[in-house]
Amino acid sequence: MSANRRWWVPPDNKDSMSEKLLRKTRESPLVPIGLGSCLVVAAYRIYRLRSRGSTKMSIHLIHTRVAAQACAVGAIMLGAVYTMYSDYIKRMAQDTGEK
Repeated sequence: MSANRRWWVPPDNKDSMSEKLLRKTRESPLVPIGLGSCLVVAAYRIYRLRSRGSTKMSIHLIHTRVAAQACAVGAIMLGAVYTMYSDYIKRMAQDTGEK
């Protein structure tokens, strides 16, 4: 029994950072959507900072953080549900249809 010592070979082509980002975006598109929505909500809430009325600054910033985190967690949950659907439910339907 001989062990294969060359089981991992580094890739010859070096991807640039933008190519890696595009490839990862194609693999899981909800991550950039969650990040983008988080940034949009945070920017909007900071823009609305002047018209906060009698609300204290700390309360306004806490609400901003909660809204931005809700967008990010929502995108994560959508990704998890989609992965569960594609891995289990869709596969089980295909397996039952083949038999």
